[in-house]
Amino acid sequence: MPHQVDLHVGQRLRQRRCLLGMTQQKLADAVGIKFQQIQKYESGANRISASRLWVIARSLEVPVSYFFEGMTDEERALHTGETEDGMIAPEVLQQKETIDLIRAYYNLKEEPRRRFLDLAKTLADTAA
Repeated sequence: MPHQVDLHVGQRLRQRRCLLGMTQQKLADAVGIKFQQIQKYESGANRISASRLWVIARSLEVPVSYFFEGMTDEERALHTGETEDGMIAPEVLQQKETIDLIRAYYNLKEEPRRRFLDLAKTLADTAA
């Protein structure tokens, strides 16, 4: 069974890769490994060595610390739901729908983006 830290790092790897619109194959080519290894890293099935994580971080243009961000003691034990301080659980940021929404949001010009954010907040307040 994969360790919770490996699952978290794999989730962050997939999240960043998807946000960049990068395929597993493209990342694997940049790192010098087969895409199947990227799949295993993302699922937490295989651990990422420190040197490999450093190369992956450079390829994804993030610091190594990025892969550990958002990891609290509670999240190490359980990777579901919302944290007490209202933070979004890591798996939410991996969903295709979330990534599509983020991409669409940042493709808007500034004024429509502000209006869209206001609308989303209003809808969330009325749903609560």
